Amino acid sequence: MHFKSLGTNQQTVSLSDAVFKGLADDGSLFMPQEIPVLNKHFFENLAQMSLPEIAFSVLKPFVKEDLSDADLKEMVVSTFSFPIPLNAVNNDIYVLELYHGPTQAFKDVGARFLSRLMSRLHPVTDKKMVVLTATSGDTGGAVAHGFYKVPGIDVVVLYPKGKVSPYQENQMTSLGHNIHAIAVDGTFDDCQRLVKQAFNDRNLRQDVAVTSANSINLGRLLPQMVYYFQGVARMMEKNGGKALVVCVPSGNFGNITAAVMAHKMGLPVKRFVAATNVNDVVPRFLDSGNYDPRQSIVTLANAMDVGDPSNWPRLFELYQNDTDKMKKEVVATVVNDQEIKETIQSVFTAHNYLLDPHSATGYLGLSRQMKSDESGFFVSTAHPVKFLETIDSVLPSEAQKLRDEFGDAFTAKGTHESMGNSYKSLKEYLMNL
Repeated sequence: MHFKSLGTNQQTVSLSDAVFKGLADDGSLFMPQEIPVLNKHFFENLAQMSLPEIAFSVLKPFVKEDLSDADLKEMVVSTFSFPIPLNAVNNDIYVLELYHGPTQAFKDVGARFLSRLMSRLHPVTDKKMVVLTATSGDTGGAVAHGFYKVPGIDVVVLYPKGKVSPYQENQMTSLGHNIHAIAVDGTFDDCQRLVKQAFNDRNLRQDVAVTSANSINLGRLLPQMVYYFQGVARMMEKNGGKALVVCVPSGNFGNITAAVMAHKMGLPVKRFVAATNVNDVVPRFLDSGNYDPRQSIVTLANAMDVGDPSNWPRLFELYQNDTDKMKKEVVATVVNDQEIKETIQSVFTAHNYLLDPHSATGYLGLSRQMKSDESGFFVSTAHPVKFLETIDSVLPSEAQKLRDEFGDAFTAKGTHESMGNSYKSLKEYLMNL
């Protein structure tokens, strides 16, 4: 399979080029040239398949020209080495827990798969290889741990100074070795802009082989499709044949893009709910037809504080850039900070289930949109311990239990560098790394 750019030049590249370039030459994103539909036999056996077996079948069409079956099997076994359970919250609402990896965030899967993919596809080059990524919270820790001590690759993580949780910051800054964490004086959008400028700087890339581990990199996005096959496989055992609705907390819109790609491969989902915080560019677009990115607003669900989602062009392209087609399968809802707190408290009180702020948007989004003849699941993208201040403000006794359980993570000391949000500073740093 080849991969196409979404820009005007319609560049077509191999999997290796898509992974190591990150962005096309014109600055646009890569997408598969086609989304293959899995056969009937796969879906008949889905409920009986293990997680690595599901991952192998889902990912093989995209990598078979570049990886042997043996290599892919080894990669999915080591990537999907922790559980992704589906649990009931109440009645017909279930939660797919994606936070059981090493950094307690859904991005562990994508980062682990991408690091293994890069190690196998690594081109022979004299250039320094740098994975450059921006994070609004969880990506940084997942990428840092996924690439920790991978030979020949340095990782530079940009995060907005003072706008990630202490636990998240600790995961990015406590490793050292080939991991370099930089606190940028600005917002996540500033960090993301700097990364894109580096990718589009041909001068820089003559000396430094810069690539990304954000969800703009197709190698990180593809394995996230597996979540939704896993969720449906487990729902087959529980929902009694009701139509299925899936809700995805959405910031950069990579995870819901992966969900819709899974749907295009044949996954039986009736529709999707994109639950956002007050950074609501996509809900406003679906209401008005006007795409109007804005400066991001800081919220309790900080990993979703994105004013101009990078993956939006991919999601829209899956519907041939047709708003009416998209609205038949995707709805969006906005959840504010007060509603997040109220949902965390009410769900714990009623169902003894502790949500983090992002998962609270997913639960409330699904609750708002699901009908009586439907069942559904939302994805829980991070462990509540990563957002202890919010939990403490709502359920202090539960926050104390988390402190007792994860105490070491709060006392570990990390190191980071600081940087203004000028591209000149970043370029000098990368050239001298």
